[in-house]
Amino acid sequence: MNKVKSNSFLYLFLLTGASLMMTGCQRKSFDEKWLEEKAPETYTIRFETTKGEFDVKVHSEWSPLAADRLYQMARHHYFDYAIFYRVTEDFAAQFGSSNRMLIQQWMAYPVPDEPVLHSNNRGTLTFARGGKDNRGSDLFINLADNPKLDTIEQQGVRGFPPLGEVVRGMEVVDNLYDVYGDDLMQETQRMYSNRNGFMQMYPGLDYVKKAYLVIGD
Repeated sequence: MNKVKSNSFLYLFLLTGASLMMTGCQRKSFDEKWLEEKAPETYTIRFETTKGEFDVKVHSEWSPLAADRLYQMARHHYFDYAIFYRVTEDFAAQFGSSNRMLIQQWMAYPVPDEPVLHSNNRGTLTFARGGKDNRGSDLFINLADNPKLDTIEQQGVRGFPPLGEVVRGMEVVDNLYDVYGDDLMQETQRMYSNRNGFMQMYPGLDYVKKAYLVIGD
């Protein structure tokens, strides 16, 4: 199958609809106080996936605001069950939550843009975005050296700043299911509205079983 290497996968589709209120019978999935948590200079997140484990070491100096946000998300299990919905060979693997309410709660407080201080080398982890000052939901891992992502200008923003790098298990990342390539980017709304149906319609997709801090918790 031909895989189109485009930058379009880096755009995070903005979710629409009325804001959703948490009720007393629902498990707390977000608290504004979590946004006050500060990341250490470095920390490691372990991703347990359907293909195995990989570890990402985050360097706060690379992208301080993004590092804080990812620390908060990992501490509070945002990426548990996140789907690798777009994996493009020799380019990047993007993943994110399929829980619409959870995304809306976190993205009510998006991460401001920051300069690119480290290149998008193979194995680096970077936040996707859907426009200016709009990071904080989905992530991608570079499957190859992608220096063009350091300086590309889109929607008034220059470059995608990495915040960490895979330090163990890159072979797991390389083995993520990539048959669909770029094709599913237009289907993410279906993923948000019906996760099970989406997974049945596109069998073989890998996902994160759980993601958690192993250093710096």
